[in-house]
Amino acid sequence: MARSGAARSRQGAGAGREPRGVEKRASVGAPERAVGLDRLIHERLRLGIVSALAVSEKLGFVELKRLMKTTDGNLSVHARRLEEAGYVACEKSFAGRVPRTEYRLTEAGRKALERYLDHMEALIRATRER
Repeated sequence: MARSGAARSRQGAGAGREPRGVEKRASVGAPERAVGLDRLIHERLRLGIVSALAVSEKLGFVELKRLMKTTDGNLSVHARRLEEAGYVACEKSFAGRVPRTEYRLTEAGRKALERYLDHMEALIRATRER
């Protein structure tokens, strides 16, 4: 039975979610390979950031924000998670008195993206073969 929006909102924002770092098990019939997916990169905005940086030497905060069509706070949080994982490097400087933040993909980030893409290609092949 479906719950109303009010009933769902009373549960709280994190209700029904797995704790951080805990992957959900693959559903019945899903390829086992889905379980090993890099959850850090798999999140939509972080995948967008890593993908944009993979085709650019570096991008500024304002450029990334425009490309990802997101808010300052949302971009900051996701970029920081990627930086903490060592996937993205952040350089802060000033152009006159204006602060400038630039991001670039690290070698570890490039390898993680390659693994992620290989994993997704394998999932697609396995799904199409069924």
